[in-house]
Amino acid sequence: MDKKKPSFFIGYDPKEDIAYRVCKQSLIKNSSLEINVMALKLYELISRGFYKRSIDPLASTEFTYSRFFVPFLMDYNGWAVFCDCDFLFFQDVEKLFKELSNDKAIYCVKHEYTPKEKHKMDGKTQTIYPRKNWSSFIVFNCSHPSNKKLNIEELNSQTGSYLHQFKWLDDSEIGSLDEKWNWLEGWTSQHNKGKPYAVHYTRGGPWFTEWQDVEYAQEWIKERDEYLENKYNNIK
Repeated sequence: MDKKKPSFFIGYDPKEDIAYRVCKQSLIKNSSLEINVMALKLYELISRGFYKRSIDPLASTEFTYSRFFVPFLMDYNGWAVFCDCDFLFFQDVEKLFKELSNDKAIYCVKHEYTPKEKHKMDGKTQTIYPRKNWSSFIVFNCSHPSNKKLNIEELNSQTGSYLHQFKWLDDSEIGSLDEKWNWLEGWTSQHNKGKPYAVHYTRGGPWFTEWQDVEYAQEWIKERDEYLENKYNNIK
């Protein structure tokens, strides 16, 4: 990859504002790189006339589809990362960028994930589909010619399966990341005895009262408390 400062887009949903705040803090705190970190807010895309999709009743968050706008928002130039807001970072993201190749259009963790739960953390139906959770953490090579297929017309018309299963790409253009970058709480630890670089609370996070006992809950709570303390100190 080139040396241009990478950008991070974190999916934003008002009902999980604190998850976004904690995710962002953990990302910046653990990064030795200078990075741009932005909230991917649906209402901003709508107000700018970019996002014109109708409401999908199966969409569990406001960033279900907006994540795929990243190459367009980057003007198809440079590297950018999208992640869901329900992540907590432990590892320096410099490590993430060390082994990327310009011949790949995207990189992701290629999970083989079939959740047992029928509902997500906020009561939404848990939809099962191929390549589930691959799109929850995507490193986009925005300059790659194949990502130019994600133009504004396609982004507003293509199906969820087309986008989330990366059907605009050849499989050879999808690079593989170490699963430690998208460590699925309650799942990855069943077969991986290592330590996560970034935990993904895909079942439910400790910002919900009914999900206080998940893996790495205490680490998230500690990060949240640090965020709230810093926020309070900055407004005194």
